[in-house]
Amino acid sequence: MLALIMAGGEGSRLGMGEKPLVNICGRPMVSYVIDAFLAAGYEVVVVASHRTPFTKNWCRAQGVTIYDTKGLGYVEDINAAAADLEEEGKPLFTCVSDLPCLTVDIIADIEAAWRRSGLPACSTWVPRDLCLEHGCRTHYTEVIDGIPACPAGVNILTASREAGIPEEEVQVLLHDRRLAFNINTREELALVQRYLCGKHQG
Repeated sequence: MLALIMAGGEGSRLGMGEKPLVNICGRPMVSYVIDAFLAAGYEVVVVASHRTPFTKNWCRAQGVTIYDTKGLGYVEDINAAAADLEEEGKPLFTCVSDLPCLTVDIIADIEAAWRRSGLPACSTWVPRDLCLEHGCRTHYTEVIDGIPACPAGVNILTASREAGIPEEEVQVLLHDRRLAFNINTREELALVQRYLCGKHQG
């Protein structure tokens, strides 16, 4: 299965240049997401745009495949990449580039839940209280399995030629604090720095 890592946005809320390249424990943020999917056995394509030229340069230097999108929007970029990469009708992962605590086991759990559902798509959620507990801000909330939850930024969809038509999806709620670390502010970045750098030093 292909994994599209979405890295074409400006990252204006963080205000530290191209967000995928923001340094965490000596590594660009996007490298954590790429490595998690590679270790899980997926083919990785980084979806970048004119807003992230240095990210594209970094990917080229690392031998990571790039899809250069027009940067019209998150969903639009996914649809364009799926069409041009001839992935229509096939399931694929999509993931934000600012989820550095993503791991192989989380990816495996998401795929397993999606396969059990038999549905064409899967969205992943994390309890809102877990986000707040770890100091992460919540920007959107929906009730999943009776629990207020926030989107985790990693999903599965089956690419279709019919853009704009929503797919039936299973909503997977994971009580995993690693999914709460979706970085949009410097405060959230500092939290992740403490979590990951301390882990690597231990």
